[in-house]
Amino acid sequence: MAGLRLTGLGGGVFCAAVMFLLGWLDEVLIGGSLTLYGVLFLPVCVLTALWLRGGDLLTAPVVAPIAFAVGLLPVADGGGGTAGRLMGLVTALATEAGWLYGGTLIAGVLALVRRALEVRARRRST
Repeated sequence: MAGLRLTGLGGGVFCAAVMFLLGWLDEVLIGGSLTLYGVLFLPVCVLTALWLRGGDLLTAPVVAPIAFAVGLLPVADGGGGTAGRLMGLVTALATEAGWLYGGTLIAGVLALVRRALEVRARRRST
C-alpha cells in the first residue's frame, strides 16, 4: 500500500465512503457513539492525506469535513422524518466540532508537510 496514490476526487470518495461505513458500523454495533466516530475520523484523515497524489495534496483538508458530515448521516440522532434527521445532523456537527477541526487540521498539516518535502526534493534534483 506504500505506492498507493489517489487523485483528489478519489481521495474524497475514499474518505467519504470509509466514514459512511464506519458511521454505519458505529450505529449498528455500538448504537451511535459520536465520540467513537470522532476518534475513528482521525486515522481516516491521516490515510487520506498520505495517499493523495502530490498535485492533489491540498484537497485533503477540503474533503475531510465533507466526509465527516457524510459519515454522520447514519450516526446522528434523528426522528420525525427529514426535518428530524437534518436537525440531528446539525446538532451532531455542532457538538462534535472538535473532532471535525482536529481531523481537518491533521489532514492540512500532513498535506503541507508532504508538499514542502516534495518541493525541497525537486529543488535538490535541479
